[in-house]
Amino acid sequence: MGYTDQTRAMYREILDGLKEAGIYKEERYIHSPQAADIEVEFPEGSSLKKVINICANNYLGLSSHPEVIKAAHEGLDSHGYGMSSVRFICGTQDIHRKLEHMLTEFLGTEDTILFPSCLDANSGVFEAILTKDDVMISDRLVHASLIDGIRLCSAMHDTYKHSDMEHLESKLQLHSDRRLKLVITDGVFSMDGDTAKLDKMVELCEKYNAMLLVDDSHASGFIGKTGRGTHEKYNVMGKIDVITTTFGKGLGGASGGCVSGRKELVEMCRQKARPYLFSNTIAPPVVAGVIRVLEILSATTERRDKLEKNTIFWRENLQKAGFIIKEGDTPIVPIMLFNARLSQNFSRDLYDEGIYATGFFFPVVPQGQARIRTQISAGHELHHLEKALDAFTKVGKKYNILGKTKQEIIDMYGM
Repeated sequence: MGYTDQTRAMYREILDGLKEAGIYKEERYIHSPQAADIEVEFPEGSSLKKVINICANNYLGLSSHPEVIKAAHEGLDSHGYGMSSVRFICGTQDIHRKLEHMLTEFLGTEDTILFPSCLDANSGVFEAILTKDDVMISDRLVHASLIDGIRLCSAMHDTYKHSDMEHLESKLQLHSDRRLKLVITDGVFSMDGDTAKLDKMVELCEKYNAMLLVDDSHASGFIGKTGRGTHEKYNVMGKIDVITTTFGKGLGGASGGCVSGRKELVEMCRQKARPYLFSNTIAPPVVAGVIRVLEILSATTERRDKLEKNTIFWRENLQKAGFIIKEGDTPIVPIMLFNARLSQNFSRDLYDEGIYATGFFFPVVPQGQARIRTQISAGHELHHLEKALDAFTKVGKKYNILGKTKQEIIDMYGM
C-alpha cells in the first residue's frame, strides 16, 4: 500500500506543526441560512450558538432574501437541477444566455460568458487570450485565483508594487516590445479593502497601448453610485477590457462567475477557456437567483446605500475605540493584530461574546500582517453593529491593544 504509516506520520507532523505555529485553520459549521444572525456549531460536536456574522461576503444581505430563494425554486422547477454536461457539447439554456445579456448591460460591457466560479473565470481567461509573445503585468496583491490563472498562461509575467502607478508605468515602458500587454488588478483588494486607481490605470493603458483586466468580485453590486463596480466609482465604465467577477458575494452569495468585456475577448474564452470547455456550467436554480438579484439591484440602490451607511458607522467607531484598521471606504474593514496566534485567540473570544469573525494570518496574508477581517452587510441593523462593537472593544481591552501602535502590539505579542 502506497500510503504507509511513515507517510501518514509525515503529514500528521506537518499538521501538528501548523497548530503549534498558530496558523492551523478551523472550520465553523453553520446550521442556518447565511444572514446577519446565524446558528453555528464550533467546535464540531458542540451545541449550536446564535451569533452575529461580521465576516461574510454577503455584502447586500441577499444570500437568504425571500425573492431570491423563490426565484431559485422557480428556476429548479422550470429548468431542472443541472445540465449534466458542458455547454458546447449538450447546448445551453435560455436562462444562461439571459443572465449573460443582463450582466453585460449591468456592467456596461460588450458581452459576457458564464463560468462555474470566478476562480474558473480567472483560471481560464489568460490562457485563452494571450500567448508566449505577450506579457501580463499584475499588482503584487492580486487575488490568489488571478495568480493561479497567470501561472497557467504561457505569456511572460511581471508585477508592479501595490497601487504604485509610477512603478506600473515603468513596467509598461520596459515591456513595450511585447505583442500584447495586459495589466491585471483587483477592483477592491479583498484583504485590505482598498480600491485600484482605475482612472489612472486606464490613462496608462491607453498611453502604452495595453489592455486592462479587473477582478471586481468584492465590488459588483455595491461599489459605485449604482453598484456597478469600481469602474463606475472611477468613472471609467466602458473602458475596462476585461472584468471578471463572482455571484458568490454581493450578487446573491451562491456560486458562479463570469468574464465580461470586449466581445472578441469573451468569444476567445468561449472557444478556448478550459474551465468553460471542460466543466459544467452554473446550475439553473443559481442562474435564476442571480437574474432576480440583478433585477432587484437595477430597480433601486436602497441596499447599496444602506451598506454605505453601515460601513461609515463601523469604520468611524472602530477607530474611536482605538483599533488599528486599514484605511478605505469599502465594507471590508481589516482590524490589524499582526500576530497569528493573537488573531485566532481574538476570534475565539469574539465567538464567546456572540460575534463570528475569523482571524486571517500567513499564508492568507503576509507574515506579520495577521488581522480580523470584518465585512459589513446591508443585512446588518444598527443593533448588530453596536453589539459587535461592544464585543470587539471588550476583547480589545482584554489583550490591551486599544490605542496601541503597531510596534507596541508587536512588542507584546510578536509577529
